[in-house]
Amino acid sequence: MGRVEGKVAFITGAARGQGRSHAIRLAQEGADIIAVDIAESLPGMDRYYRGATEDDLAETVRQVEALDRRIVASKADVRDFDELKTALDRGVAELGHVDIVSANAGVFAFGDRTEDVTDQEWQLVIDINQTGVWHTAKAAIPHLIEQGTGGSMILTSSTAGLKGTPNVAAYTASKHAVVGIMRTLALELAPHSIRVNTVHPTGVATDMILNEATFRLFLPDVEHPTREQAAAVFESTNALPVPWVEPVDISNAVLFLASDEARYVTGTELKIDAGYTIK
Repeated sequence: MGRVEGKVAFITGAARGQGRSHAIRLAQEGADIIAVDIAESLPGMDRYYRGATEDDLAETVRQVEALDRRIVASKADVRDFDELKTALDRGVAELGHVDIVSANAGVFAFGDRTEDVTDQEWQLVIDINQTGVWHTAKAAIPHLIEQGTGGSMILTSSTAGLKGTPNVAAYTASKHAVVGIMRTLALELAPHSIRVNTVHPTGVATDMILNEATFRLFLPDVEHPTREQAAAVFESTNALPVPWVEPVDISNAVLFLASDEARYVTGTELKIDAGYTIK
């Protein structure tokens, strides 16, 4: 049997990147998937990196189904609670229950000094990275409590949720807030045997990081920095000699926290950071 055999995982931001990786990894270990993603570009974010698409979400569905697991996928915005709840409720109606919650959806905005960040950009990041996590939990908790079988919630924070990050104010604030949400929920939900933890990746090899705009954050004097140029700088920020980790490295941590192997792990900040936070 797989490590999460017979369980159902609700994953936000599932169209690509870490979210797709989580869906595939959990499906490999026996879980069925409720996947949501906004699956469109957001105004103002295209100066950083492209948004996910409906084709990306369809590819997640294809890869999960190729593993002979069921998946219910919906286009939904974590900023809209009613839309998100409708997507989750539909998935629960089709799959019968929900046991694992991966609040993974997030955006990365950067490059401006704190006093130069616009109100619009600040609010966008907070609405998705912080309020979106709260909405995800708010939609899932009634199901988890009513089922009476416990559960595991994994909230995606960041190394920026544990230490300051210059020129990344909104993102850093939002990811610190995710830790506060986790600690509160871990206490509130412990009587129901629902565990709540955060994961804290260093840079991950996804579209969010592997783009010229992010490379320029580390190489501001280079007009068109390449991946190879950026890799050396990224590597200098980690203790281990790697520039970034792979999505599956985070997925393996999510799998552990979702599984019975972590049955007494709650209120924990699990770092998958190649030593970034100790440098």
